[in-house]
Amino acid sequence: MKPSIFFVPRCDWHAVAGTDASARLGVDPATGLASDEAASRLASHGPNVPTGRPGRPLWRRVLDQLVAPLVAVLIAAGVVTAALGEWVDAGVILGVVAINALVGLLQEGKAEAALAALARAMQAEATVLRDGARRRLDSAALVPGDIVLLAAGDKVPADLRLLHGKALRSAEAALTGESAPVGKHCDALAADTALADRRNMAYAGCLVVAGQGSGVVVATGDATEAGRLSRLMAEAPDLATPLTRQIAAFTRRLLVVIGLLTVLTFGIGVWRGEPPVEMFVAAVALAVGAIPEGLPAAVTVTLAIGVARMARRRAVIRRLPAVETLGSTTVICTDKTGTLTENEMTVRRLHAGGMTVAVTGQGYAPEGRLTLLADMDGTPIGAACPGPAADAEGDAASDARSGAAPHSPALRELLLAGVLCNDARLRRDDSGRWSVVGDPTEAALIVAARKAGLDDATLLAVFPRRDEQPFDSARQTMATLHEIEGRPVVCAKGALERLLPACARVLDADGQPRPLDDAARDAIVRSAAAMTADGLRVLAFARRELPAAAASPGADPGADPGAGPGAGPGCSTDAARARLPDDALAGDLVFLGFAGMIDPPRATARAAVAACHAAGIDVKMITGDHPGTALAIARQLGIVDDADAAVLTGRDLARLDRLALGDAAAHTHVFARVEPEQKLRLVEVLQLRGEVVAMTGDGVNDAPALRQADIGIAMGQGGTDVAKEAAAMVLTDDNFATIEAAVEEGRAVYDNLVRFILWTLPTNLGEGLVILAAIVAGSQLPITPLQVLWINMTTAVLLGMTLAFDPAAPGLMTRPPREPGAGLLDARLLRRTGLVSALLLAGAFGGFELALRHGLGLAEARTVAMNLFVLVETVYLFNCRAGGPNPWLWRGTLAMLALQAAMTWLPWFNAVFGSAPIGAAEWGLMAAYALGCGLVIRRF
Repeated sequence: MKPSIFFVPRCDWHAVAGTDASARLGVDPATGLASDEAASRLASHGPNVPTGRPGRPLWRRVLDQLVAPLVAVLIAAGVVTAALGEWVDAGVILGVVAINALVGLLQEGKAEAALAALARAMQAEATVLRDGARRRLDSAALVPGDIVLLAAGDKVPADLRLLHGKALRSAEAALTGESAPVGKHCDALAADTALADRRNMAYAGCLVVAGQGSGVVVATGDATEAGRLSRLMAEAPDLATPLTRQIAAFTRRLLVVIGLLTVLTFGIGVWRGEPPVEMFVAAVALAVGAIPEGLPAAVTVTLAIGVARMARRRAVIRRLPAVETLGSTTVICTDKTGTLTENEMTVRRLHAGGMTVAVTGQGYAPEGRLTLLADMDGTPIGAACPGPAADAEGDAASDARSGAAPHSPALRELLLAGVLCNDARLRRDDSGRWSVVGDPTEAALIVAARKAGLDDATLLAVFPRRDEQPFDSARQTMATLHEIEGRPVVCAKGALERLLPACARVLDADGQPRPLDDAARDAIVRSAAAMTADGLRVLAFARRELPAAAASPGADPGADPGAGPGAGPGCSTDAARARLPDDALAGDLVFLGFAGMIDPPRATARAAVAACHAAGIDVKMITGDHPGTALAIARQLGIVDDADAAVLTGRDLARLDRLALGDAAAHTHVFARVEPEQKLRLVEVLQLRGEVVAMTGDGVNDAPALRQADIGIAMGQGGTDVAKEAAAMVLTDDNFATIEAAVEEGRAVYDNLVRFILWTLPTNLGEGLVILAAIVAGSQLPITPLQVLWINMTTAVLLGMTLAFDPAAPGLMTRPPREPGAGLLDARLLRRTGLVSALLLAGAFGGFELALRHGLGLAEARTVAMNLFVLVETVYLFNCRAGGPNPWLWRGTLAMLALQAAMTWLPWFNAVFGSAPIGAAEWGLMAAYALGCGLVIRRF
């Protein structure tokens, strides 16, 4: 009976042989843990998630809310007012401070919760062996003893004792400080081996940058090396953005102006012979009135709303500066596959034995048929060529379902190589939808074989894989070794320009190898070029029969327990198998043919590209695909037209100096066969030319460019963990149209912040000018400090905050990007600020004096001035908007008017704030003046 609790043995795992490590952990590397045993161990050890450090204490979070310059001035004003015995005024001032701090605390909590939720959503997944089968699990579900399979681009999900490694290399800088990737092996090491030298271990959080491998989990969660360091590595999210720093600078300048006006007010009053205490109260009223108390909360709320809107549009912000930087993006450098296209490769043509075959069907559903390209009326090549679902009638469909091979031997050999030299698998869920585990290109080959009646599971069982050379971006080839009819045979696939030169022979229509002369090579190249010109990606296939001695059995660290024939990387350290020689693809290959595939453009991509162009944003495609394929897709999407159809390859870029590269980057829109360091160079030279660059990517090779770009954008579905960590934003749907939507939201966020400042600045300045005018004129204050605080507190929340919910302005994506270094307010907006301040000064001061002259008391006159301020601010609020439905604005307006009515007529408000009821005539005059101000401002 299995124990209910499993204890991990204490030992130096790097000093233990791989087979011994598996035995101590109670797991068979060929099958992995059973599901019930894994569940029991998960209950005992907990999830594979480091605890991390605790959040900041509440007192520190509160203190952080009180150190902003605006808030500090308000606190000082409240303390001084209290010292003068004005307890009500002091209470209201400190109440405003408390409300601001509360809003900031709540929003900070939401932001941290959102980032934590994002971390959970982006939790790395891992491929493990459970119950003898491969499974894709959340890494949090891993337990000691799990067998984990690794491939390039994966994040190591737990501490592993490696059992197999095939050219496996891991980047461990975050753990050991080693800058270069570390090569791995599976041999036992001395017990005193330093952490950085434990080459037979893979540690949680490190990144697999090359090769394949597998290992047994020896530690999870806090027990991992990364878990031990997590408290030191965890950092609080930095919510400061360039825009908020710009606002901080704006605030400091504003405080200087307010300080000067305050000193001027006090000095003039004392010079005129007024009591210093009264002048001090007036100066405090001016300072409190001129300070935009709602600005800190407005910035926080507006940014948070922008992040939430982007999340709803499938753009998850990992670093908040991306919210605003998106609004100034001038160039988007985008990958092709999966971003501009559907990432569902489909084989459209096959060329083998001198003939070209058309393949019908769409996506990963194995439904379609094979027909001679010269006979497009539907006549099949052979009785077995229609796919299982192509025709429900006739013997042909019956033969296809039984797995019969097509009649063309050359075509059969091509499809066979495509299935054997393949790590992908097809799956069908309960709803009947087909999906892929693995590379979409490899999945397309399996689908094509099924359409021809070849069953991939049967072929992999009959011709088991003995060894492999994983695909390498430098070689641009992949090779596998199989036992076919008792002989070792290499099956290879890769770029035509790499495989064809290594071939000495070619299969004819009967499947017989013939010498590959120059004429035959030229014919192959022409046929491939024709496919490429149609936008198809060409993938070539070859094979080679090895002498028995060249593939002799031996101890191979690449054996794969329980993964099944042809399942990819192995896990056993003691299996005796044939080995694939390093020079297996060096020459004497037999050319089998090539497949032409297409990844169709996304339906939304063309419109998104057009929207970016209309917004002044240049779109450049940077891909590792063939130049012809890239150019064809770029034409379909409108990235280039016939007049601008240049394409540069990585080889072209390598010949350019920095100056020439800058010119090429600026004027070229399609880059193909580009290597990782060239992507990085392109981003750098564009930035040197003053561009704000957004870069998309999904692979390990995209990480340097993603990190360098102003906005790195990773793919959430098809992206590797490396790319996601390097990026500032993650697209949950891998769709280019989402980038365009996120840029629009970024521009809208910036616009709404500017609108709030444009609204609040003249209203606060107007309040200060009213008090200054009263001092200069020697009259009584039209509004008291307490009334000023009431106006600022209520209007900022009920009126100003509603601007954060404004939709994007019409034409937002038809104007050029804003300059990153531009100020918040341009000359026109500053003139408008002066106009509104003057109108508020004239209306409030004039209304106050007019009320006194018509026999109203001081309380009634101040109530007129106070309500006139609120009415003009309300009308001005609608002048600050760009249009579009905003129900929050109307709700806020109605609530504000209701509060002002209570302030005017309810006795409790009259007693506390010094207000008094006024008549209908006064309300009519105030409303007329406010509407008149609205008309003047609109015409300005």
